[in-house]
Amino acid sequence: MSLVCAISNEVPEHPVVSPVSGSIFERRLIEKYIKENNTDPINGEELTVEQLVDIKTASIVKPKPVTGTSIPAILKMLQDEWDAVMLHAFTQRQQLQTARQELSHALYQHDAACRVIGRLTKEVTAAREALATLKPQAGISVGDSSANAGPTTIPQPAIAMEAAGVPNQPTEEAGITDDIIKKLQEKATVLTQERKKRGRTVPEDLMDQESLKGFKTLASHPGLHSASVPGILSLDIHNEDTSKILTGGNDKNATVFNKDTEQIIAVLKGHTKKVTRVIYHPNEDVVITGSPDTTIRVWNVGASNPLSQIIRAHEGPVTGVSLHPTGDYVLSTSVDQNWAFSDIRTGKLLTKVSSQTSNNTLTTGQFHPDGLIFGTGTSDSNVVIWDLKEQSNVATFSGHSGPITAISFSENGYYLATSADDCCVKLWDLRKLKNFKTLVMDDGYEIKDLCFDQSGTYLGVAGTDVRVYMCKQWQELKVFNDHTALATGIRFGKHSQFIASTSMDRTLKLYGI
Repeated sequence: MSLVCAISNEVPEHPVVSPVSGSIFERRLIEKYIKENNTDPINGEELTVEQLVDIKTASIVKPKPVTGTSIPAILKMLQDEWDAVMLHAFTQRQQLQTARQELSHALYQHDAACRVIGRLTKEVTAAREALATLKPQAGISVGDSSANAGPTTIPQPAIAMEAAGVPNQPTEEAGITDDIIKKLQEKATVLTQERKKRGRTVPEDLMDQESLKGFKTLASHPGLHSASVPGILSLDIHNEDTSKILTGGNDKNATVFNKDTEQIIAVLKGHTKKVTRVIYHPNEDVVITGSPDTTIRVWNVGASNPLSQIIRAHEGPVTGVSLHPTGDYVLSTSVDQNWAFSDIRTGKLLTKVSSQTSNNTLTTGQFHPDGLIFGTGTSDSNVVIWDLKEQSNVATFSGHSGPITAISFSENGYYLATSADDCCVKLWDLRKLKNFKTLVMDDGYEIKDLCFDQSGTYLGVAGTDVRVYMCKQWQELKVFNDHTALATGIRFGKHSQFIASTSMDRTLKLYGI
């Protein structure tokens, strides 16, 4: 009768007997078991290595297993091992597929959670904006009423409502008097001389083109206008204090914003329709806004009663507004086929002139830097140049297809940039009265605003994206694609140290180094 190990069920090479259970073990195995458990593996009683009793037996030659005595048997063993490996690999693949599915599900849940968080963040922003608008108007301090939270600081703008009792201005024309013409002529003479002096040298602080190529988004401000009616439609920057930025929105309001303090200075309310045109007076804290509600409103931002004048010069929606270099008069265009020249100090309409063509509405208007001529865009693709003193058409530029969307005169007084619904920007030489360059955009590209910088070195284009071109060479310097919707406005800061743009995505973005 051969000895058999109670653990491995094989013939032991060094058999020992346990005095506790009387069982036979391989010494190597029982010593490991005792080291880990200090008990007999058979009955679980305490057992030490010293208690084991060696059994002396004759040397045993283990017989070879029957399965390893022939080549077919060895091949069968190898086949069995191969089958086992394949079954194990299959099991591993199944487990890997299950892990992938679980990971995919977890990532989907994470993405869904992020979307919910983003939506809730937008709702919180909209709620805070509404609170910031309503609380100051009601005279209630803005704060968090919860017991565990401190007060929340929300910029409280000065809410400028339309003043009651402001009389409707008569629509009768007061006429452009000789004194006004003299004033316009004297201003034009001064501006022409200054422009010639500036044209000889480039401003020392002007941002060079290599630096401008390195511009990136410095800030994005989404809370200037209501979230319920998204979209900023117009933009302007104060000429002297470039920290003040003016925007007009779909929410019928104009907002004055300080980019340095990142606070809203004032929300100008009074228009009954969206604000499509805004102008910041170059050297006064005065704002001019135009709207499809047919009115042009003049606001004194620093006054307790901001609304100073309502100009009723048109019978149809106002499409363009431009301030004369004197700072006292405003040009306006309308779908009623008329352009008007009005006094912003008195609110009086000085003159109104028809475009003199049937079925032709005016889409935009802009003064030349010297103020004696101006351009208007029409719905039939023409750009018309007018003499202000004579109130006559002196030139017509044709070549676009589709309504004119924007025009801008260069500060040098020689170039005019125009755009329409034809995916291109045309440059015109006012001395030769011809188109000398066309910037062709991609198919489907929309252009909503054009702007030369104050030195006439750069041209900005806002539309499907925001682009900056180098004048004279007309090379594309930079493209900004940060807006998620159509860009509606672009302006350069002083010496092009920064660029501002607005969009239908309700954000004001600032670019710089």
